[in-house]
Amino acid sequence: MSALDSGFYFAEGENTPMHVGSVAIFEGPAPTYGDVVRLLLSKLPLVPRYRQRVREVPLQLGRPMWVDDPHFQILYHVRHTAVPSPGNDEQLRNLAGRVLGQRLDMAKPLWELWLVEGLAEGRWAIISKVHHCMVDGVAGSDLMQLMFDLSPDAEHDEPRDWTPRRDPSGAALVAGAVTEAMTQPLRTISSLPTVGSAVRTAKSMADSGRTLAQTIPSLAKQAVTPTARSLNGTIGPHRRWAWTAGNFDEFKEVRTALGGTVNDVVLTAITKGFRDLLKGRGELSSENLVVRSMVPVSVRSEKQKGTMDNRVSAVFVDLPVGDPDPASRLETIRGQMDEYKQAMQAVDVPSIISMGDFVAPTLLSLGVRAAVNAGQMWCQAVTTNVPGPRVPLYVLGRRMCTAHAYVPIAGGTRCSIGIFSYLKTMTFGINADFDAFPDVDVLSGGIRGGIEELLELARAEKGTPDVPQPKAAPAAKKTAPAAKKKAAAR
Repeated sequence: MSALDSGFYFAEGENTPMHVGSVAIFEGPAPTYGDVVRLLLSKLPLVPRYRQRVREVPLQLGRPMWVDDPHFQILYHVRHTAVPSPGNDEQLRNLAGRVLGQRLDMAKPLWELWLVEGLAEGRWAIISKVHHCMVDGVAGSDLMQLMFDLSPDAEHDEPRDWTPRRDPSGAALVAGAVTEAMTQPLRTISSLPTVGSAVRTAKSMADSGRTLAQTIPSLAKQAVTPTARSLNGTIGPHRRWAWTAGNFDEFKEVRTALGGTVNDVVLTAITKGFRDLLKGRGELSSENLVVRSMVPVSVRSEKQKGTMDNRVSAVFVDLPVGDPDPASRLETIRGQMDEYKQAMQAVDVPSIISMGDFVAPTLLSLGVRAAVNAGQMWCQAVTTNVPGPRVPLYVLGRRMCTAHAYVPIAGGTRCSIGIFSYLKTMTFGINADFDAFPDVDVLSGGIRGGIEELLELARAEKGTPDVPQPKAAPAAKKTAPAAKKKAAAR
């Protein structure tokens, strides 16, 4: 494993499952369980990691390693369930919350897939889980597409026999770890610039230094900016999961009229959701109050596309929840993101990430676990945007209607928002600690309200009359007290 993947692995804890996931909903009729199993068996040769388990090196002399699971059984990883017919979105969300909230079996290959039947209108769903140490969000989209087709008439190969490689002994693992510890620094050093590029490198470093110097005042400002720390705290074993959605054309319309990028507009809509949440709790204490969100950024190059490891960095964006003006909120977020783009272009982020390869594995393990157990107060949320395909996808001839992303929570950050775009729809999957967010539906409803608020501003800016909004996936209508009495996602 790379140092970053090892960090995700070591972050796994009793109350902090570190898998990413999704819920994809399809038009009916549902395929048989056997058909789904055979489809996945035919695809597994393309993703050998899905037949591998994690082996830790004795005495943690090296980072964990991937080895073939000699007892791999696909029937353990592919599950079959149903909701009471005709199942609605709330029942599916509750089921998905329970499934996604449970830890993977760390002694087996780190993934599961659930076939869900019984949805209204003959629909069915797939709930998928894969550990974060296996793949990041962007690469995960590529890997998940292996079971998807671009045509309903696509043909698939027959499953092939598979023979696992011999499980290495503890001595072999130690020997491999020692070799890796000796060669990795040499490989990193050998990749440094040559003497002939010294002038170009010096100029690049000077430019990077100037750009970073420009960002220091903003970082200092973040240190003294009041954050909604009531959103931080310990994380329990259960999860609430909600979702909402918007039409991609809505975000483009706002971007065109008010400026910025689609991501800026998305973050501004999320800001409205957190503002409504805090206002409902009576915790909107200041116009300067922010919710600081970690926003993962892919640093995967084009030639690294499809590799099965994590290539991510992160920026921290202050969502101005205390600002009552939506146009001002958009401008504030736009300014921050523009500044981060300059800094990310100036800094060799992959090289910074690879510095973790020099950290002793035992210290890495202890450091990650200590950080997760201690919690933190720097950020209050995680927001990640995973771009999906703009063309219809099919599984066994059935068309996917929509999909919702699931992002884990850990380290005192008790809420995450996974954004996934497919065709013309952008969905927001909200994963939150069960006890800390009984009002999670206020957050999902506020995000939808933020989209509509920005649309109204955009149309006023253009001088066009308001038009009926495209129908989006509705947020659950239950109130927080009622939610406690229902069978909520655990």
